[in-house]
Formats: sequence, structure tokens, C-alpha cells
Amino acid sequence: MGVDAVEPDIVVTRDGVLVIRHENEISGTTDVAERPEFAARRTTKTIDGVKLQGWFVEDFTWQELQTLRCRERLPELRPLNTRFDGDEPMLTLQQLLAMIDRASVEQQRDIGVVIELKHAHFLRTQGHDLVTLLLAELEAAGWQQKQPQLVIESFELAPLERLRDAGLVAEYVFLLESAGAPADELATPGVKARSYEWYRSNAGLDSLAGRVHGVSLSKRDLLRVTARGQVVGVEDVVQRAHARGLKVFTWTLRPENRYLTAGFRQGSQHGAWGDWREEWRLILSTGLDGVFLDHPDLLAMV
Repeated sequence: MGVDAVEPDIVVTRDGVLVIRHENEISGTTDVAERPEFAARRTTKTIDGVKLQGWFVEDFTWQELQTLRCRERLPELRPLNTRFDGDEPMLTLQQLLAMIDRASVEQQRDIGVVIELKHAHFLRTQGHDLVTLLLAELEAAGWQQKQPQLVIESFELAPLERLRDAGLVAEYVFLLESAGAPADELATPGVKARSYEWYRSNAGLDSLAGRVHGVSLSKRDLLRVTARGQVVGVEDVVQRAHARGLKVFTWTLRPENRYLTAGFRQGSQHGAWGDWREEWRLILSTGLDGVFLDHPDLLAMV
């Protein structure tokens, strides 16, 4: 599909293997709930302030996880994808990097990877240091000196700075939620947690310049929207970030009504596609540096 890079989220197994999952709770993306041999692993955890019940990657060995099969995370929105439920096993980061290397050779171009460290602070409290594990795996895969192919992102600044200080040659991107504050700042005694909203301010962007290469925002923070959900323009955050030498990315462009800004929805079905072209055109008009999306082939139609 001609993408510049793929973006895996990584979490860790009990025995220290980095695996690709959107979340460390896997009942929605695998068949673990149907496996009686793992019924006793169901538990409740509070992760980054959110109480969750289910099965968690860090409670399984990689050998155990290899017996599971993946399934569509959003079956109510993407029912056609459910035809593949049960076909594929989970992937490790090492396996994905090898796939990217092969594809780069086959296509005679350098395909990048944007690795998101998921719940780094929480996992460190559980005895799993994503930073140390990632450094080892990148070195083993020959990816420790692949800037600009290698991008690391996180909703927490501390792991990005630790990787940078360890000498990992990569681009670093700070992910910014629309609301709330970084989990590691909230959990660290004596640290005044800065909100993600503050990090989008001039003072916040000033504080990030020189510490990271860019920021990645929710698309809702690029659009100026009325209380009724109507889009009336775009925000100036891209220009303000660029003025400070920061790149700007956004996530996640999707065509379904559920994910479109209200003014671009068509019909009442959440899974139906709305006027995604117009929303995406408006987002691209901000001049940002890149977008994350589930259907990269659609971007060529905008």
C-alpha cells in the first residue's frame, strides 16, 4: 500500500518477550477467554488509573501466548474482518522487524517502524522495563542505528528520554492525549504532573523542543469544533510546533462514522462510512508531517 512505516504497540510477556498488542489486556483481541486452561489467569488490575478485568500479556509466557489466535478488535464496526478470526497467532517485535527488513529488500526502499511503548510506567512497577528490553531487541535485530527508519513514541516522556540517553539512534515522538496527564508523572511522588493540554500550549511546546523530535496529537485537537460538534476551522498547534522545530503527527484517521467528527458523519450507523475524504482533507490542510490510519490505501484518494 506504499506506507512509509508501520506502527506496532508493544507490551511484554512474563518471560520478557516484546509482543505486539494494542493493549496488554487481550480478551478483546485473542481467543484467550475461550481457553479453559487459562481461565484461572483472569484477574483485575488498575493500569494508568483505569480498572480492567481480563487476561494480561505480562501474566503469560511467550510459549503460552503462541497457542492463542487473534481476532478482530472491532467486530461490530468491521464484521468482514471476522472471517479471519482464529487464523493468525500473535507476533513478537522481532518477527515484525524481520518482516519489515524483507519487505524493504523486496520493494527496494526503506520501510520504517514507529514503535509505541505501551504502559511503560505500569509495566516497570511489575518488574518489566520496556526500555531495557527494547534496547536489547533492537540491537539483536540490527535496528539500533536506523534513523530515520526507527521512530519511538510514548504517552510518557521518561522512557523516551531514557532511550535517548542510552544512545539509541532514533526519532522520538511524544504522544499527547486530548485530556489527562502522563501516567508516569501522575504516579511519581514529588513530581507536578503537567497535563497534555499544557504540553500543547506554547510553554509546553517550548519545554519539548530539543527533548523530542515531534509530537503526535489526537485528530480532535487539530480541528476547531463547536459545542454541537460542527467543524469551523483548524487549530494553530501545527504551526506553533513547527516554529519550535517539532514535527507533528496525528492519529487515527478512520472512515467509519463512529470515528469521524460529527459534521462529517453520514447516516445513523456507527459502522457506515461518512464523508471521511473531507475530514481528512481538512486535517491535511494543517500542514502536519504525517498521519496514522487503518486504511493507508484510502489516503491516496484524498
